[in-house]
Amino acid sequence: QVQLVESGGGLVQAGGSLRLSCAASGRTVSSIHMGWFRQAPGKERDFVAAITWSAGTTRYADSVQGRFTISRDNAKNTVYLQMSSLKPEDTAVYYCAAGRSGGAFRSQYEYWGHGTQVTVSS
Repeated sequence: QVQLVESGGGLVQAGGSLRLSCAASGRTVSSIHMGWFRQAPGKERDFVAAITWSAGTTRYADSVQGRFTISRDNAKNTVYLQMSSLKPEDTAVYYCAAGRSGGAFRSQYEYWGHGTQVTVSS
């Protein structure tokens, strides 16, 4: 089992930045892939970014490419999502996820956090 706890969400003006953190506990997380998803009110939970267990490969949704950066510190069992140039359409609950296969699909992740709210005002 892996437990995930997100933090770092909040209210920010358009153009601003936030860094989300996801602290993992339980079984070792250094060998599993991690991802971030987000869900806006009335919408499905969408892929944002993913990173392999070795941090050798990252991938991003087109909507955040060039603005968001995913990284991980396996020594701290923590994954980060640095968000810059935020837009009102980035407003959503952001979820951290962990899985053996990783990728851009929710079905590829077995473990999920409870989410952290990000609100971007115009």
